[in-house]
Amino acid sequence: MPAERTREHTAPLAAARRRRLRADRARQLADLLRHLVLTGGFPGGALPHEDILAAEYEVSRNTVRHALDLLRAEQLVERLPGVGTVVVAEKYSHGLDRLMGLAETLREHGRVTNEVRTMGPVAAPAPVAERLRLPTGTDVLYVERLRKLNGLPLSLDLTYLPLDIGSELIGADLENTDVFRLLEQITGQPLGHAEITLEAVNADAHSATVLQAPRGTAVLMLERLTHLCDGRPVDLEFIRFRGDRIAMSGLLRRSL
Repeated sequence: MPAERTREHTAPLAAARRRRLRADRARQLADLLRHLVLTGGFPGGALPHEDILAAEYEVSRNTVRHALDLLRAEQLVERLPGVGTVVVAEKYSHGLDRLMGLAETLREHGRVTNEVRTMGPVAAPAPVAERLRLPTGTDVLYVERLRKLNGLPLSLDLTYLPLDIGSELIGADLENTDVFRLLEQITGQPLGHAEITLEAVNADAHSATVLQAPRGTAVLMLERLTHLCDGRPVDLEFIRFRGDRIAMSGLLRRSL
């Protein structure tokens, strides 16, 4: 009897462990396939048959199906009747190891345009004034732009600039020109460095509407404070990227 009771208790645990292991393997496989999807690893955009993937990665066909379900949930692939699983979305690589404007970063992928939604002087909130090294309440130029790549919404940028520099942007061609390029023209000196923070946040109602994304969906939030080469901070940005259309990349070197 004790042995039977032990088997009764351990059997559900063993089944749960098998399910967990299958889920783990599916997630691992999805990571490998995602990389290939995003780097053009499937010529013509069609993934191999499930049996071929199962044999290549030494997993069960059910594991392959689970992995593909994960990629479908990310809207990267879709299953088409009579065709199979195909790539339906493309993410664009945004480098984090060089200080570049969005149009410079994505120039190989198409044309970046900017819809200026709001622009004008505002009293700098304390955190903004502090980071731009200005007295609290000093007027700064506030700019809100919806940025598109080949007509598709990509990011919502909220930007604060010192007014002595920002006022020169009023009337400039912000629809077709990166702010970085304009800042260098206005100041007569190159940009030097930027401090960045990258995190995932849930899209608020306003951001979701502007980006044409489901409300509450995760977006990549890039906070960036850019300095001129002389060290002066001149551009504080809060950028919300559609996570399904952008991938952050960079080259890191170990230094102890």
